[in-house]
Amino acid sequence: MTLIKSISGIRGTIGGVVGDGLSPIDIVKFTTAYATWLKTYSNKSHCKVVVGRDARISGEMVNHVVIGTLLGSGCDVVNIGLASTPTTELAVTMEGADGGIILTASHNPKQWNALKLLNEKGEFLDKAEGEALLEIADKGDFDYVAVDEIGTLTEKTDYTQKHIDHVLQLALVDVEAIRKANFKVAVDCVNSVGGIAIPALLEALGVQHIEKLYCEPNGHFPHNPEPLPEHLGDIANLIKSQKADVGFVVDPDVDRLAIICEDGSMFGEEYTLVSVADYVLQHTPGNTVSNLSSTRALHDVTVARGGSYSAAAVGEVNVVTKMKETNAVIGGEGNGGVIYPASHYGRDALVGIALFLTNLAKTGQKVSALRASYPNYFISKNKIQLTPAIDVDGVLTVIKGCYKQFKINDIDGVKIDFPQGWVHLRKSNTEPIIRIYSEAPTMEQADKFAQAVIDEIKRIANL
Repeated sequence: MTLIKSISGIRGTIGGVVGDGLSPIDIVKFTTAYATWLKTYSNKSHCKVVVGRDARISGEMVNHVVIGTLLGSGCDVVNIGLASTPTTELAVTMEGADGGIILTASHNPKQWNALKLLNEKGEFLDKAEGEALLEIADKGDFDYVAVDEIGTLTEKTDYTQKHIDHVLQLALVDVEAIRKANFKVAVDCVNSVGGIAIPALLEALGVQHIEKLYCEPNGHFPHNPEPLPEHLGDIANLIKSQKADVGFVVDPDVDRLAIICEDGSMFGEEYTLVSVADYVLQHTPGNTVSNLSSTRALHDVTVARGGSYSAAAVGEVNVVTKMKETNAVIGGEGNGGVIYPASHYGRDALVGIALFLTNLAKTGQKVSALRASYPNYFISKNKIQLTPAIDVDGVLTVIKGCYKQFKINDIDGVKIDFPQGWVHLRKSNTEPIIRIYSEAPTMEQADKFAQAVIDEIKRIANL
């Protein structure tokens, strides 16, 4: 059993003993800590909190525990039910709430769930805020309200439609162009809330031919829910057999978007942001941001459009912070996460799909041709499972010394920039692993970069 407390929220496996997973007792503990922190942060004795969840099997159980705890802490709750992460983020601001909790473990397998915590802007807590909340949880000095001060519960189930309406109103989304293009679109929603939101979005965008795969929101993931190429064979085959123009794949909470070409080949989740950013930059020139583990291609297209690119530490909150600092017009992460400030400061697959289809319709290109128009890099994504005996900080320090002749960025783990590529290694915020990402003009070179560092880590850690 695993329980991880980080900038990405409180994430753990369901079941097991208290403190060794995301048990009901642990859910109460961290929900109460959030309610306690929120009252101080908002300077209110009675707060309003939006709660939304993905379709995980454990979701209903976790939802009841979270809502009951918030009510007992004196918070009014707006329960929006099955909803994506970006939908819940938007609901916070639309409701004028003081905060929100999203019940999702994102791309993790079905045994996981998590509490993603939002402020009044519908954005994730920053590091200092998260640390303050964890300190409250560790102390466990909680004070629940008297009976007359228990919060009220309101149920609202229309926020997915409100989210779709919001996307359709974006200036760079052209519904008429998409309708005229008469696309046939295939979708894989891994049997979570994307199965509710994505087909409805496509219909609203004027797409009349939709091939649905795994769109039942029952939490039984038919494949590993992380939208990586090795997990997407079914939709690739569907696209080819049905002669679809494009395929879209989302993770269980719909904040990541992978795109598949008309020939069944992978567009590359790194290039989701690149493509959407290039379209946005053509119409609203400006700056861009992605994290250290994302492709150089975003830098290249940004500079080509006259903008400036900046890199942030991994983690949505870090990217958002850098975007605000640099007044970026588009940003996100190379895992298929598009953050478009004209909508809101959160990764949003619905926004990504609408902007991508608009661009595709206006260019008249096939998806594979659009992909070929961007600078071509290859990323190798690897990981090493952690054990308690591994001193990660010590390993990273030794690695820095081994490659000191190259440019090194250590704001988040260690990133080594070579003339022909880079390697970035860091401890994951969401899993007990070290991630090793590398990029180069060929996959062979990217794999070589990664393998050299992996071999070095294994030598240092005696693995």
